[in-house]
Amino acid sequence: MPKVTKEAHKDGDFFVDYEEKVFEDVKADEGEKALVTFHTVAFEGSIGLVNILQAIRLQRKGFETSILLYGPGVTLGIQRGFPTLGDEAFPGHQNFAVNLKKFMAEGGKVYCCRFGLQALYGHGEPSLLPGIVPIAPQDVLDCILLHRKDDAFILDTWTV
Repeated sequence: MPKVTKEAHKDGDFFVDYEEKVFEDVKADEGEKALVTFHTVAFEGSIGLVNILQAIRLQRKGFETSILLYGPGVTLGIQRGFPTLGDEAFPGHQNFAVNLKKFMAEGGKVYCCRFGLQALYGHGEPSLLPGIVPIAPQDVLDCILLHRKDDAFILDTWTV
């Protein structure tokens, strides 16, 4: 077996060039909007967290940004914790709550479909993180259509 002569990687090493940016840093023009929709189950993949971070980034680029939680996406906006609400049962357990709260504190709006909340996941409005606006199931499509009419950037995410 050949002998390995390369020094082992250590904390602080880079595997890629983190400083080179290929595309210009796009900022929103005055009045531009963005909508990020979630139809994904909390903790079943990374897309829920990734798109919350994308929404935060869109907002910081100047877009008036909203998040729409519907279907299984409503599970991202539910208060969690163990043994009590707000407690982190394992590292990352509160990632959704922490980042949704940050998003709302920076001016973002979060809407949550009441149908998904109650009919699919058995929760009521008091289960939502404070600041999330519950909406009728008929409002899901209208929210998307209103953003479309406003020429908003819409990032749709579906996972099954």
